[in-house]
Formats: sequence, C-alpha cells, structure tokens
Amino acid sequence: MGSPTLVGIDVGTTGVKALALSPDGEVLATATHGYPLSTPRPGWAEQDPGDWLRAAESALAEVSAGREIAGIGLSGQMHGLVVLDETGRVIRPAILWNDQRTALECAEIEERIGLERLIELTGNRALPGFTAPKLLWLRRHEPEAYARIARVMLPKDYVRLGLTGEWAIDASDASGTLLLDVARRDWSAEVLDALELPRDWLPPVLESPAVSGRVTKLPGDNVPTGVPVAAGGGDQPAAAVGVGATRPGTLSVVLGTSGVVLAPLPAYAHDAEARVHAFCHARPDTWQAMGVMLSAAGSLQWLHDTLAKDVPFDALVAEAAAWPPDAEGLLFLPYLAGERTPHADPDARGAFVGLELRHDRGALVRAVLEGVAFGLADSLDLLRALGVEAARARISGGGARSRLWLEIVASVLGVPLELTESEEGSAFGAALLGGVAGGVFRDVDEAVARCVRVTSTVEPNTAWSDAYREAHERYRALYPALRAVRVPG
Repeated sequence: MGSPTLVGIDVGTTGVKALALSPDGEVLATATHGYPLSTPRPGWAEQDPGDWLRAAESALAEVSAGREIAGIGLSGQMHGLVVLDETGRVIRPAILWNDQRTALECAEIEERIGLERLIELTGNRALPGFTAPKLLWLRRHEPEAYARIARVMLPKDYVRLGLTGEWAIDASDASGTLLLDVARRDWSAEVLDALELPRDWLPPVLESPAVSGRVTKLPGDNVPTGVPVAAGGGDQPAAAVGVGATRPGTLSVVLGTSGVVLAPLPAYAHDAEARVHAFCHARPDTWQAMGVMLSAAGSLQWLHDTLAKDVPFDALVAEAAAWPPDAEGLLFLPYLAGERTPHADPDARGAFVGLELRHDRGALVRAVLEGVAFGLADSLDLLRALGVEAARARISGGGARSRLWLEIVASVLGVPLELTESEEGSAFGAALLGGVAGGVFRDVDEAVARCVRVTSTVEPNTAWSDAYREAHERYRALYPALRAVRVPG
C-alpha cells in the first residue's frame, strides 16, 4: 500500500473536492464531484444535503484507491443551515451562505441582543448569510419544520455525520453561525437565550485538528473503517492553513471571485463596527480577523464578459500593462454585487470615475486591477487597526496567476506576496488537519512546516507607491460621494 496518505474533503457550493496528499505535501490525486444549486425564489439559495454526502463518498473513494489512508480532514462552505429531526432525517433543503432572505431576522437579532453586545460576543453583526438568522426565518415562516428540529449543523458536518455517525463541529466553522462566544470558543448561552434557541440543538465544539470520529462505512473497500476524521474547518480558515497563514505576521490574501484578507490573531479581537469578521482560526488557540470584498476577480470576469468575451485574459492584462499606475486618474469602484468590507452595504454599486477620451480598454482593465487592490487595502487597514502587523502575505485564487495584478496588489498593500507550491486551497488545508488527527503530524505547525512551500515572491514596486497612495485616498472618497446620488430602491 505504501506510505500513509492524507485526504482533504472540501464541501463547496458547486461541488465536493477531495485531495490525497503525501506526508511531505505532494498532491497525489484530486477528484471533484458536482451538484446543483436550487434558487426556488429570487434571493434564495438551497441545496440537498444528500447531494453533498453522495459526492463526498464518491470523491473520497476515488482519491483513496490503492492508498493507505491515515487521516481525513473536512472543510466546507460556511454558514449554511442543515436541520435534522429526531430520527436523523433532513427536514428541508439546506439554506446556504449566499441566501438573502433573512434581512428582517437580522434586524431582530440585533434588536434582541443589542448590536454592540452582539459584536462583543460573536465578533460580527447579523448578516443574511449567517446561520442564526436562518433559524429565526424558519421559526417565522415554516413553523411546522421548525417544530421538528432536533439537530442543527453546517454543510461539512452533515458529511461528517454520514461518514462517521458522529455529530460535531469545529470552532472556526461555528464562528460563522452568530451563536458562538468566539473568545471562549464555545456556544454563547447569552445569545441562545436571547434568541430562544435550545442549546441541545447544537453539536459539541472541537478544535479543527481534533479527532471528531472515525469512518464507519463507505461504498467499496478503499477507505477502511476506523480512519480518524478531523473536526476540520470553514473554507477560509482551512485555506489559511493550506497556505501556511497560521501565525501572526503572515496574512492570507485570496484573489478569487470574491477577495479575502485574513490575519491570524494571538487573542480574540474585533472591530467595534464589525467591518471585518472575527472568527476562531483552524489552528487551536488562535483567532483570525477577515475582511471580505464581494467582487475581486469577479470584477475582471465581468469586464471580460461584457467588453471582451473573445479576448484571452492574458491579452487584456497585457493591454493594462501599457498604462502607468493610476491610469492617468481613472478609478474603478468594485462594488458590482454590493459590498461587505469596509461597507456592509448590499446596495452599494460599482463605477468608473475619471474617464477621458485617451482611455482605452487597457486603461479600463488597469483601473479594475487597481480598484480591487484598493478594496483589499481597505480590509488590511481595518486589520492593522486591530494590531495586525503583516510582514508578508500568502496569495491564492485565480487572480494570483497574473504577475501584473500581483505586483499591483503588493504595491498597494505594501506587503510582499508569496505564492505557494499548491493551489488546492481549502482541501489542502483540510488534508493537513486530517494528518494531525491521524498522528502523521504532531500539530498544525508541524503540518505547515513539512507541507507548505513558497515557490516565488512578488515584492512591492516602490516606484508606484506614491501614485497608489494618492489614488487610494481618492478611491476612499468615491463610496460616500456615489451613495449620495444612488437611485432609490
């Protein structure tokens, strides 16, 4: 059978990805199995939890074939609500992180607990994507389903239940429910009482690398029973482990469809206005603060699909490279789908400002690349206000394939960007957690030291610093100015 193999399983929004990893960090195999997303009404997003489990079992069997599995780790989309009855059956489709039906319930939560106290306890304000508002929505709109609830869990934890028979959650994923006392890393009796939610609906909270159960069944013989399964982590905390952003001083910057700037913290800290999320990290006894912008690489995708559908991305970026920093005063505000950090405003909108006759398509692309970088910098500024000192950042996501974009982001943030050998993100981090649970690594630090390798570094371009400093100030003025002329409704 060979040396022990680690497996990471990431339960995503469009599919499950499984990854087999050697103890020295070599990716041996990957498998992805997709499933549909249901949108029964505008703004709703639901999935059948059974689809997750079937996809996970298939992907796990595929990457495990012919290998001796030492441990399995789980990661997954955060915030989604799965409710089971007393027989263990799913009561209704899961309500996902990107579902927007709970605005009224968010207001109710902040009124019941008080916004300041809610942020103190949970590190966050009530947002429609979080889990707690979904429970209140069920109570108001589907009382028969609500009355049958015996267990509440998140997406990856339903997969755990299917693989091991065990009901558990980890502290990082639990942080996104709005029900956790994040400083204490356990459920908040104060929040549960205020919202009139039973404590016994919620699973035990474990640290991410802890053994949460052992495999009890799987189609075929690829994974023997008894393989330990780590508690795992939410997708972003697991991804931070996967790039080695596990200790203060190293950021995780994700340049995907959305953009993330995540900073590990040695102790719980929160922004008084909850403009960044405060969660437990997947590394035990560590916390994280995280800024999220909704349209990062998604902004470039929009520009490509709208103005240059048949032009390769590399060609568009080459056109942008012909323009100097700040593209002669052209700015782009990347709020195409509303925004979360630094403005929790679903009605925020994007804009090009400063257009003139000289500007061509390349100038528009340059402005998009820079506007996204300014949005990431807004998150980093808020993290620094919490005491974060960033010596370097590990960069990942589809946008990280562009050297120009990396140089722009490094220059705007003022931080060197390091690329790592693996681009597998959350599944890679989950596999490292599985390795700790399986005894291959002593702890998360050893797992990262052995398996995460930096392949290249992009330094800030100091010749661009002054131009970007001035442009970022003008960029910050756009949101309040454009809010004043926003179309009502």
